Amino acid sequence: MTTAVRRVLLQLAVVFAVLVTSGWVARGESPPPDAYSVQLAEWRQEAVAGAALPDPGAPAEEISGFFTGLSAFQQLALARDYPLVVGNLNGAPLQLRYTANRFALGEAEAGERARLENKRLTQAGRRAVNRRANRYESLRTPRRQILAFDPDGRGRAAEVLGDLDRAQRITVIVPGVDNDLLNFERTRLKYSAPVGMAAALHREQRKVAPEVRTAVIAWADYVTPNGMSVAAATAELAEAGAERLTGLLAGLPGDAPVTLVCHSYGSVVCGVAAAELPGRVSDIVAVASPGMRASSAAALDTPARIWATRAPDDWIADVPNLSVGPLGHGIDPVSPEFGALPLSSRRVEGHAGYFEPGTDSLAGFARIGTGRLHELDWFTDAPYCRFREDGTGGRAAAAASAPY
Repeated sequence: MTTAVRRVLLQLAVVFAVLVTSGWVARGESPPPDAYSVQLAEWRQEAVAGAALPDPGAPAEEISGFFTGLSAFQQLALARDYPLVVGNLNGAPLQLRYTANRFALGEAEAGERARLENKRLTQAGRRAVNRRANRYESLRTPRRQILAFDPDGRGRAAEVLGDLDRAQRITVIVPGVDNDLLNFERTRLKYSAPVGMAAALHREQRKVAPEVRTAVIAWADYVTPNGMSVAAATAELAEAGAERLTGLLAGLPGDAPVTLVCHSYGSVVCGVAAAELPGRVSDIVAVASPGMRASSAAALDTPARIWATRAPDDWIADVPNLSVGPLGHGIDPVSPEFGALPLSSRRVEGHAGYFEPGTDSLAGFARIGTGRLHELDWFTDAPYCRFREDGTGGRAAAAASAPY
């Protein structure tokens, strides 16, 4: 038995042991309703000028039409009274969503500050509450454009950098495991967090294509797995995330082409969503992917170009690319058999360094997101891309011929 086979069998044994011991059936009593659910129940009983409010699951066009028929005062009243609903409502006006989420963040912060008065809080509990309060305070500053926010559980958020209404190109960053409100942005390891990723990419896009109006969305608006858990080896959370991702994309304004940059487990989300994505999605980049739950790029059943990249020392390369029942995400997207367009990750360190300034990967994401595919070219001896100093492209010219 080879070492590689032994390693795969051992990892499978560990996964199945976890499945057996956890039972997959642990159930407790139903928790009390979260703040969003409370507001949604009230929203469904509300009316404006005798007309019922739209269902949040309605098509984005219907929701957009509803708000178009309201006065500015009526819109603001709904944002104030139901901030969690309006702030997460795909199809609602962007500025109204930003305003609603500032209201929601203010309420969430006030709630956490009030909890600090509880004398029964442990030191650890007090630190956790204070961290959340500080995060809400940071997110609700007027300069920030929070597109989605929900404080329930570990929390979810999405933030826009740039002018989304006027953008000629839009990039959505879909992060992987262990992303929630507390690490939505970081001071240390800044570029491993969604906000830092988005900020670095937005700067790089303006550097490589200053003539293109761009917007980047740091999208941590789905429940991600915790670390190397069983959930990270299955598609359950990815399926829920894919539904939320397609909802986001359906509600984006305008018709600018969209690039998805999907890191780690985020590439599983993008793979599951691929067949249902709107036609404006021109490119999907699988970054440090454990698999996209497809046998090939063609099997994703999307007209979007599929790109893949992985750093040489990224530990994700040691994760078996298996698909056994609900476990595993399938073939490695950087393998030649998968058929993705390869992208360089030179100068990238580890699993979280792809958005660090100065890396080939960040420069590649920026060029794909701004449509400058003619500046990409392939090595002849490795499944990676590089940039030519003269700005010409080899086989990239064929990819660049697509109508985006």
